[in-house]
Amino acid sequence: MMALSERQPQSEKKAPRARPMSAKAVFVLCATSFFVGLLLSGRMTTRLTAPSGSGRGGSGHGSRISLFSDDCEHRRKLEESNNPNDIMNEVSRTHQAIQSLDKSVSSLEMELAVERAKRNGGLGASVSSKGLPKAFVVVGINTAFSSKKRRDSLRDTWVPRGDKLRRLEKEKGIVVRFVIGHSATPGGALDRAIDVEDAETRDFMRLDHVEGYHELSSKTRIYFTAAVATWDAAFYVKVDDDVHVNLGMLTSRLARYRTTPRVYVGCMKSGPVLSQKGVKYHEPESWKFGDEGNKYFRHATGQIYAISRDLASYISINQPILHRFANEDVSLGAWLIGLEVEHIDDRSLCCATPPGALLDRSVVVSIDRSINVATMQRNDCEWKKQAGNVCAASFDWSCSGICKSVDRMRAIHSACGEGDGAVWNFAAA
Repeated sequence: MMALSERQPQSEKKAPRARPMSAKAVFVLCATSFFVGLLLSGRMTTRLTAPSGSGRGGSGHGSRISLFSDDCEHRRKLEESNNPNDIMNEVSRTHQAIQSLDKSVSSLEMELAVERAKRNGGLGASVSSKGLPKAFVVVGINTAFSSKKRRDSLRDTWVPRGDKLRRLEKEKGIVVRFVIGHSATPGGALDRAIDVEDAETRDFMRLDHVEGYHELSSKTRIYFTAAVATWDAAFYVKVDDDVHVNLGMLTSRLARYRTTPRVYVGCMKSGPVLSQKGVKYHEPESWKFGDEGNKYFRHATGQIYAISRDLASYISINQPILHRFANEDVSLGAWLIGLEVEHIDDRSLCCATPPGALLDRSVVVSIDRSINVATMQRNDCEWKKQAGNVCAASFDWSCSGICKSVDRMRAIHSACGEGDGAVWNFAAA
């Protein structure tokens, strides 16, 4: 073949051009373009299924050569072109191809998760429970590095210590653990402090997760994944470390739903979506929930909630593709809202702590307009205990937990606690 420079008369002046790509580079570019086109454009299918009379041939081999040649010729012309618009169009085309590839990979990940669950007998079955310790409920207490005093206040009240904790686990199937990840500098002073505390109390569940307030949705997702891989339980509970819990009443209420598939238990709410920046519970993705002033879908308030094993397994299977919103309770609700799940609105899990009459209505309404303040004031945990119907969990709505919990937890336990013997009367069967 005559060189390109010999095709033009010597007297004709040409504008300088960029140095041509090497043959190897052109071949690699052509090959890459060929395979991306093969995966995304569906042109191969069109060529292979074209009618024999169309003149495009019936040979698959010839079609592949034609496609490869077309793409190579396009790349060669682009390389020789001096038009910036051609280059920008090619950049745009490549960007669209990458976006399409990302979407295809995401779809394949979702399909893989579904097919894996089907092959293993249904939703959640791909998370094997074979050989795992049996339990009725795993109670994970969400805590932070700075919350040692809070943890001690719980150990002094409703969280058993030492041998009692092991006995509760063995005899009643009730597992209680403080749930925490690691610091941004693994092995640092914060992590060593938890190591020392855990060696003494042996009541921690350590996660492969970097702690941070804005990472609570990730922590929740990882907690359920780790819990379902560690214990074969009927239920998995998440509770904050500034909430009072009566373990006997909690397990008794959950036992009602043991035979119900896909159960999501908590105090269901539908608060406003806060789009204003700088406010607490601001939702950066507020536009996804409709116009300004809209509410979230119904979901359990984040202080405490429980899900059944099949839902924890679902989270475990699909965790790479579960979207995380700013608020952890909204994230969990979003993961479950599109499934065949029974939402149990259990107001025993959100009793007000005494004195309930001091609640600030404006604060409560800003958190959840569906909560009736008068009802909360009347039906606080102390009043219910006096009526012989203790609450499963109690906290202050004005603080999204018990206000000054380190100082008040012991008094609340005395006023609202079920008694140390109640949990031992629970029968899981």
